[in-house]
Amino acid sequence: MLKRAFVAPDPGRMRLRFATRAVVGIGSAVALCGVAGHSLVAAITGGLAALLALFTVTDATVRGQAVTTALLPVVGLPVLALAALLHAVPVARDLAFLAVVGAGVYARRWGPRGHALGVFAFMTFFAAQFLHTVPGQLPELYAAVLLSLVTSSVVRFGVWCYERRLPVSAPVAAPTEGTGLARITTRQAVQATVGAGFALAAGQMLSDQRWYWAVGATWWVFVNTTSRGETLVRGFRRFLGTVLGVVLGFAVAVPLHGEPVAAAVIVAVSVFGIFYTAAVSYTWMMLAVTVMASMLYGLLGVLDPALLALRVNETAVGALGAVLAVLLVLPVTTHSVTDERVEQAVRCVHACTAEAAARLAGDAAADPAPRVAELEAILARVRLSLVPLVHPLSPLRARKRRARQVLLLLDDCAREVRGLAFIAADPEASHDARLVAACWRVEAAVEALTDAPLDGRRQVEAAAAAPTVEGEPVLAHLHALEQALLALAGPLGRPRHTPPPPLVGA
Repeated sequence: MLKRAFVAPDPGRMRLRFATRAVVGIGSAVALCGVAGHSLVAAITGGLAALLALFTVTDATVRGQAVTTALLPVVGLPVLALAALLHAVPVARDLAFLAVVGAGVYARRWGPRGHALGVFAFMTFFAAQFLHTVPGQLPELYAAVLLSLVTSSVVRFGVWCYERRLPVSAPVAAPTEGTGLARITTRQAVQATVGAGFALAAGQMLSDQRWYWAVGATWWVFVNTTSRGETLVRGFRRFLGTVLGVVLGFAVAVPLHGEPVAAAVIVAVSVFGIFYTAAVSYTWMMLAVTVMASMLYGLLGVLDPALLALRVNETAVGALGAVLAVLLVLPVTTHSVTDERVEQAVRCVHACTAEAAARLAGDAAADPAPRVAELEAILARVRLSLVPLVHPLSPLRARKRRARQVLLLLDDCAREVRGLAFIAADPEASHDARLVAACWRVEAAVEALTDAPLDGRRQVEAAAAAPTVEGEPVLAHLHALEQALLALAGPLGRPRHTPPPPLVGA
């Protein structure tokens, strides 16, 4: 697990940039809050706002990211006021919190922007419980949040905007087909609300002061998951990461209690760990979150071993609430989600191929690079969907074997598509009539996998293509891509498509 988190491939050092920029942006925001004379509570609130802005805003374009970031206070500040006003009215506070949970998950249907705004709303209400916010603190907290968002935005969009040099790809949202309770995001909103209700009640039985930890655990188990299997695995990983974080907290946070400089350094290291490991290990990300929370409690002067033990218990209750909700309330199966995402992947493979072919044919406007980036994002979601099946503890051996075959073949497709895009970017690369035929063969393989109607004319023309190809890289990539797509029919349980005669030597 440690190797996966810190030795995992980091193409273009993107995770390193992501984590380093987060430390700079959040550190600058907190420092400016201090310079402005804000209290420790306000500085923590501002730092959290900066962290969420840098972590959750994932729109496909820099412009879209800027718009979403600008909308964060529009959603967050009213929620903060609501939480403060209801601080002394427990029943109304609890009902409002559950409403925020349901609305936050429901907002995922509007893609990355809805997801980011939903997370920000929830965490604003959560922070108000964490810091025991009351109405008299609102003006200072508002100022700290706005200052921190401006500061982190200057770092993200001005000082260090590496996204401007990256291919633009469409983000992969949760499946959105259906209406009413047939829609996955609606089901998840109901599940999250029920699970959070269970966690809230059980959490208050454990502690009338720190009950919100249980609700937070339920919420974060649902974030970035779709199916029943994904949620179960994520719940286990959250609990494991929290336990490991508490163990480390005993070794680091407790001895450094009352040492602000050392605590600030550990918090910065924890922030780096959150951002650096988020994409590869949820367990390690939660370890970093737990250590950071422990240090913040130390700075607030309330840290002790009993508090860390309570965090473990509250996390277990929250994870249990999520598990019960996804098992018993409108369950979404792993199979249905995986099928949709695999279909998205193979259609994206075809789109990548078409863009590369158009570029090689002389269309300067065609660019496969954004499609390649989109494919990588889709494959990440496919891997997440299949985690429950390929997990070492999964007893379903036949399904585990098929899931691994699907992942290997999709990785093969991604490798060949990257090769095509690299060749297409070469200004010396030229068009060949046989390329058109090979691309049509790839399209036919994709149509067979996705149950789309086949274009008979293209099959005939592909079969009639020139039969002699000797080691040409583009055709070699296309041939390998076609073979991988044809092989996918087996583990996906689709009828095997019979291709036209092969291109000799491709």
